[in-house]
Formats: sequence, structure tokens, C-alpha cells
Amino acid sequence: MHLCLMEIENLLQANRKSLRDFPSMPYPLGYAANPHQNNLIYNELAYDRDILAAEFDKCYQSLTDEQASIFNKIMHVVATQSGGVYFLYGYGGTGKTLVWKTLSSAIRSTGGIVLTIASSGIASILLSDGRTTHSKFVILVPATQNSTCNIHQGSDLAELLHITKLIIWDEAPMCHRYSIEALDKILQDIMHNGNPFGGKVIVFGGDFRQILPVVPRGNRSDIVYATLNSSYIWNHCQILKLTKNMRLQSNPTDHSNLDELKQFSEWLLDIGDGKLAEPNDGYGEINIPDEFLIKEFQYLIQEIVEATYPDLLHNYNNGDFLQKRVVLASTKDVVDKINDYVLSLIPGEEKEYCSADSVDKSDELLSPAFGVLTAEFLNSLKTSGIPNHKLRIKVGTPIILLRNLDQAYGLCNRTRLIVTRLGSSVVEAEIITGPNIGHRTYIPRMNLSPSDSPWPFKLIRRQFPFMVSFAMTINKSQGQSLAQVGLYLPTPVFSHGELYVALSRVQSKKGFHILIHDNQGTPKNTTINVVYKEVFANL
Repeated sequence: MHLCLMEIENLLQANRKSLRDFPSMPYPLGYAANPHQNNLIYNELAYDRDILAAEFDKCYQSLTDEQASIFNKIMHVVATQSGGVYFLYGYGGTGKTLVWKTLSSAIRSTGGIVLTIASSGIASILLSDGRTTHSKFVILVPATQNSTCNIHQGSDLAELLHITKLIIWDEAPMCHRYSIEALDKILQDIMHNGNPFGGKVIVFGGDFRQILPVVPRGNRSDIVYATLNSSYIWNHCQILKLTKNMRLQSNPTDHSNLDELKQFSEWLLDIGDGKLAEPNDGYGEINIPDEFLIKEFQYLIQEIVEATYPDLLHNYNNGDFLQKRVVLASTKDVVDKINDYVLSLIPGEEKEYCSADSVDKSDELLSPAFGVLTAEFLNSLKTSGIPNHKLRIKVGTPIILLRNLDQAYGLCNRTRLIVTRLGSSVVEAEIITGPNIGHRTYIPRMNLSPSDSPWPFKLIRRQFPFMVSFAMTINKSQGQSLAQVGLYLPTPVFSHGELYVALSRVQSKKGFHILIHDNQGTPKNTTINVVYKEVFANL
């Protein structure tokens, strides 16, 4: 029993909690806490410096001249601790992750503390000991103009931030400016320093061509206003740019593939920059090359599924096969139809899990009418960020998490897994993306609510925190790296960067199959590309 309690205590401490926080729970006898009173600082200093030094040497040797110049510039500021705010701007393939890895290994190998965070769970697990920004800095969701981090002077987290040498924040453009400003406010308070981020060195990174912060029911100006480069913080940012595509330099002897990849990369950047079908005011109808298009079809969903998942019945339980491919669509309703269709093809017994739905008690107190909403009505509600009332799955079904469960173990929002066993209260699944591929885990039901409710009340849905992922929305695919993508567009994309994100999930144009049609099912070779060009104005 005490061994079990000790393991629970270790897991809780990794998430800044303890069994002592739960008076009804026993505390393990003889539990030896770490010798450092601050567990957060102890964990950040518990690296093997020799291994990190070797990792740094390997990474530094791999840097291009452009990357090395950026690395040296940031390291000089870190060494002098003179403070500074930087933004590393580069599209996919320019090596931002390599720069992050080199910086973190260089600082940690000499006993310094660097905090690596990202705006999404799937991006955070690609960083060395990365965490999501909201979990690391206790930022409220959703953040408002007056939000600050829930960090108190003298707390363990405040002490950690006080001695941190560098903060790396990846995928910053997709994070709402209010979340970033919340960290600025709390660091100024902790450090007793009125300079940006309390005089700390912080490096943001990302690509403004990708999907911008989600603003529920927001219009174009609301979304642009929510981005980092609309914040007062941007005035203090020094912009560092990565322009060399590392993929183009990986095989310089294969000129035919090199030229093809270069053309494909330039076409993607033109889409991301909104340069096709100019002049346009942010909404341009662009032509899709014939080599990507599925032009002849009788059954729409069947065609895109067969193109993306060839020979599915012989590979439906092959994790490697499933991990490399997915169908993308712009709306959740279309995604649900594709997932239901593919699931019907797979042999095996299907199990249906139904949720238990209710209205938040505080809403019932404010408006008694919410308390009489029927279970059938609540079951019918659907929105992004939470699973449907009915989850139908089979063994071998790929799923995608909708919540961060255990980041250290690689169980984050957008992590993909394959179901290996179906229980009554838990589902066993094997991770097929990220650094923990092959690890098995057990996923329980939990209470879930949309971060921003589309209804006048807060829905509490007790259900497994995942959805089937033969297909997924384009937004959910951000951060995924795939070999085969089927892009199904019965309706065009509707927000900035969606088409660019969908098309940039693969490294080669051979991995594309695109099906576009109008309301009558007639094939099309054009689609809408949405790019808010004003977001690039001050880069």
C-alpha cells in the first residue's frame, strides 16, 4: 500500500500537487522528499550534464550559419542576463526545433534553468521537457485583458521563475495575446522589474501563416487583434528569421527530388502568404494542381477514404500505417461522417459508450430553467473540444486525445493512439505519435466542458476524452506530421491559415489527395484560401 501511495505522491508532485492537499488521503510512511525544498527547482536541476553536453555538441555541429548566428545572439544575452524579448520567425522545415534543442541543452549542461513551453500539447512534447503554457504558468482559460498568472510571491513556481535563465515559447502566434501579457505582468511583479517580462530573456517562435488564436464568434478584426504582433509586447520584440529550408539541404545530390521539393515548398509559402489569386482582400479563389486532385468519383467519402487509406482491410490494425495518414476536413460534421463510414468497414465487435450529461450547478442556481433541460436534449449537443454523446469504437481504431492528460508521458491534446482493449470503465490504447510511440496507457472517463460554451449554460459531459481519428478537422491537425493526407473540401476553409496548415502536414507532394466538389457533387479544381495579410504588416 505504501509503495502505491509513494507512486501517487511522485505523480502528484510532478504536477505541483501532494497527497497532503487531500486530507482524506493517507500519506506514505517514510516518504523521502528530494533534498531541495523546492521540488520544481530540483526537477529542473536533475539533468545528466554529461549527456546534455554531448547532445549540445551534436546539435551545434548540425546548425546552419543562419541558425548558429541566432543561437550565439541569444546565448550572449543569456550569459549577461541583460534581458530581451525575441521572436524566431520561420516556416516548417527551417529548423526552429533544432535551435530550441541546442539552446536548452547548452544552458542545462552548465547547470542553468531553461523553461520550454508551447501553446499546444502536441507541440510541447516535441520540446525537451516541454509543457503547455497554461499548465506551466497557471494561466486562466480563456484569458482576458485583466488576466494574470495564478502565481504568488514566494511560491515554488515564483522561485523557479526568479532563477530561470531563458524561457522558450513555441507556437506563440496561435496563443491569445492576453495569455502572453498575463505572463509579462506576473514576471514584472515577481522580479520587481518594470521591463518587459521582468527583465527575463524570452524567445517566442512560430509562423504567422498558420492558424491564429481562436476567438469564439469573433470576426476578422477580433482575430487579428488577438495575435501577439498586435500586443504592446511586440514593440519590444527583436525579430529573428530562419529562411533556409533544412529539408532541401538533407539530400543535395538528388537534384530531381530537390527541385520538386523546392517548387512544392515555394507553392505552399505562396498559399500561406496569400500571394496566389492576387489581388485579393484576404479571400482568394485559387487553382489546385491536377496532380493532387481526385477528379472522378461516384461515392464522395468512399473515394477520399480509399485514396488516403489504400488496402485498409489489410492494415486497419497496423499502428504504423494509421499513424502516417489521415483525412482532413474543415468542419466537425464532415469529420464525423467520415469516421463513421471508415469504422463501418473495419471488422470486429463495435462498442458504444454513452456520456452522462448535465448542466453546471451554478448555472442552474442562476436560472432554474436550465435545471429542467432533458437528458435527450443535452445528449444531442455537439461542439468542438468535447466528444459526442455516443462514442462508437472497435479494437484497432485510431483515436485522438481532446485533453492534456499527462504531458510527461506524451498524453496531450492532439496525441494520436490506437485502441488495443475496450473495458467498461477504461479504454486501453497504444501511443502512435510523439516521443512515446509504442507505450500503452489506460484512459478513463472524465468530466469535460467546452472552454467557451456556445450555449447560455455550461454543459458537463462525462465521457472518454478522445474522438475517432481516421479523419480530423484541419485545426486539430496543426502540429501533426504525416506521410499521406486526404483533404476533403465539400465546403471551403473559413479562417486564416487553414488551407496552408492542411497542405503543409506532409513533406512531399506525393502524399496529397484532394477532393473538392460543389453542393451538387460536381468536381471542382478551385477552392477558397483565407489569409489575413494585415497580420504580416509588422514582421
